[in-house]
Amino acid sequence: MFEWMAWTLPVAVFFACVGLMLIGMTYWEIKSPTVERRGFLPIATTRGDRLFIGLLTAAYINLGFVGLAGKLAEWLALDAEPSVWISLVLSMLALAWIMKKA
Repeated sequence: MFEWMAWTLPVAVFFACVGLMLIGMTYWEIKSPTVERRGFLPIATTRGDRLFIGLLTAAYINLGFVGLAGKLAEWLALDAEPSVWISLVLSMLALAWIMKKA
């Protein structure tokens, strides 16, 4: 069924993190309904809005990293492409920052 996708451990961890976040946010929303607020974005956002924006940002960071990994190895004279674990960590940090500050 999922043979078409390159299911590596980092990809599985990324999607597990997304699933756990959605479950956690649903529980949080039920226990404490959200209030709109303004952060660094030019719009008022709720927790769900910030999660959506953060998930999009995390996906673009991962896609950009995968797309540039070969060039990074070339530019930095690395023996192999950098690990995708780096992009997972960077994307989760970006998501956390957006959830906190946006």
